Amino acid sequence: MPISDRLMFTILFLKRTSAPIREPGRQASSKNAVSRGELRNPRPSSEFRPVARITRRLLALRPVCRLALRWSARPARQLDLEASRLPSVCRSGWPVQGPQDIGCRVRCILFDFGQRPLIVAVCLLTLAFIVRPSFADPRIDRSVETAAKELVTPETQQAIDAGLAFLAARQDSRDGSYGSLASSRRRVAVTALAGMAFLSSGNTPGRGKYGAQVQKAVDFLLSRIQPNGFIFDDGNTGHGPMYDHGFATLFLAEVYGMTKTPKVRNGLQRAVQLIINAQNKEGGWRYEPDSKDADLSVTICQVMALRAARNAGIFVPKETIDRCTEYVRKCQTSEGAFRYQLTTTWQVTFGLTAAGVVALYSAGVYEGKAIEAGLQYLEHYRPGLAMRQPSNHYFYSHYYAVQAMWHAGGERWRQWYPDVRDELLQFPFHTTAGSWRDPSAYGDEYATAMALLILQTPNNYLPIFQR
Repeated sequence: MPISDRLMFTILFLKRTSAPIREPGRQASSKNAVSRGELRNPRPSSEFRPVARITRRLLALRPVCRLALRWSARPARQLDLEASRLPSVCRSGWPVQGPQDIGCRVRCILFDFGQRPLIVAVCLLTLAFIVRPSFADPRIDRSVETAAKELVTPETQQAIDAGLAFLAARQDSRDGSYGSLASSRRRVAVTALAGMAFLSSGNTPGRGKYGAQVQKAVDFLLSRIQPNGFIFDDGNTGHGPMYDHGFATLFLAEVYGMTKTPKVRNGLQRAVQLIINAQNKEGGWRYEPDSKDADLSVTICQVMALRAARNAGIFVPKETIDRCTEYVRKCQTSEGAFRYQLTTTWQVTFGLTAAGVVALYSAGVYEGKAIEAGLQYLEHYRPGLAMRQPSNHYFYSHYYAVQAMWHAGGERWRQWYPDVRDELLQFPFHTTAGSWRDPSAYGDEYATAMALLILQTPNNYLPIFQR
């Protein structure tokens, strides 16, 4: 078979058979979720097949070849005696009337290229320029997104299943809230985090094994939205009610992005507007909506909520994000760490640094000196280094740290997740009942929800965690 015919056959075959590429292992990760359609808009894999990509680039090159042939003194329609042996449809001229004669056009191009060396050189250079990016973007290593089945080992999945069952059993059957301790009973933030743990396993309101629990959590939070949009429970606002509001808004934004329920959208819009209105002069947020100063710990909760809401289609002013980004940058020290407030120089921790890096990612800052310096600082607290681990805010710190490394990708993620996974599975506070005990005062439901969010990060189900 002549080389022109073989090339024509290959291009047509690849064009007709190359289907959208999905993430390996993702469809089988949650049988209940996929079979019932809970997982909306699965993301295409970032490991593109080079041959299929090159084929698409070749087909996109047709306009260039068309211009080259028109410029030529002997266009395809005026080929001389040798061209008469080509099919008649190839002699009808450009543009191509349909996909059925693409192969003939390719043969015409190849024939004319043999007569026009200058055209060959121009088009080959153009082709090299177009095709080159299809192999890989050296700035981003996306191969880790395909390794969820390897990262979430059977032992890990067993621990996840036990943790989800624990959360389902601990939900208040009357109103759907969470919190067994007096300091965390009916706590809005704990309820939101438990709901996100269920979402991370592929459940949505009313769908999936734990769809009923998710729906109850949504109903509880919607019932706690005040007329001004503030989400809190009168019985227990906890330490810093804006923490509760931020996590609750984040959860509702994730739910709305998956379901597009009008009732959720209405409550979400009011909650988002309160965050926008509560931003103070420093550019951040504090414990109360009317606070005059800001701290990074509360600010990260609001940034992630705003990012999730914007992803779901809720309007967020660019000025709000710009002011917040400036505040977060000011909190970073020369060593790359992040401090609690602008007025303090000594309150620098692993957890706050992880929160600062994630805040920048959430604000749309994906690279630069601030990100790199923050990631390098976090490396000193790699899981497994027991002497350096935070004792009081362990789950809080690793909740943000695993997100920072997930967004960073590459070797950092490949090393970090297995380490934190193994540490959580052997954690002294991991109980035989499937829960995790919290060394602070927020309760086992909080610790279990945080641990489940960390362990399920590779699932890539939560929109806010997706790259």
